[in-house]
Amino acid sequence: MRLAAVILAGGKGERLGGAVKANLEIGGIRLLERVSTALGPLPDPVMVAHGAIPIADLLPLPGQIAVADLETPYAGPLAGVAAAVHHCRSLTEPPEALISIAVDTPFVPADYVARMAAALGPAPAVIARYAAQTYPTNMIWRFAAIADLAEQVAAGSAPRSLKRLAAAAGAVPLDWPQNSASDPFANVNTPEDLAALTARATGR
Repeated sequence: MRLAAVILAGGKGERLGGAVKANLEIGGIRLLERVSTALGPLPDPVMVAHGAIPIADLLPLPGQIAVADLETPYAGPLAGVAAAVHHCRSLTEPPEALISIAVDTPFVPADYVARMAAALGPAPAVIARYAAQTYPTNMIWRFAAIADLAEQVAAGSAPRSLKRLAAAAGAVPLDWPQNSASDPFANVNTPEDLAALTARATGR
């Protein structure tokens, strides 16, 4: 399966004092680097959707492609996926599937890509789920199911969130094993989250 990936890194970090989430460190490692490592070796492209954050402030890793939101009223993670789809449409050979991952999930499992790709089957999309909570920023999409997302966003006819887009597309959940008390998709939204996940990384 030809697979492209997009790291959703456009969050403004308003509850974190306006910090660029991708540059926050957990256990001494920048979030963008943690998530990129979890993706493992992937075929090109690996895109970083940075929203309104200046690319000079984001510092993508070598080989990663920065994609900005399209000039539409849409924002947030859905706009990041739309920007990735728009870029993939410009490729000579678009991917068969697009996998997304939030930049602020420092403990995303190392087998994330393999498990999500294996679960896709004939479904239009798969959404990660842990302990009955779904994570719309962590999904794999069959590219044909969202190939016209950029046009829908431009026309204002797309759903206003990834959760609604996933529901409309008929995404199926993939439950992650609850073999520990730690959510593998826990994310960083507040200073309390940052402190808790830092403690988790250092075993405190």
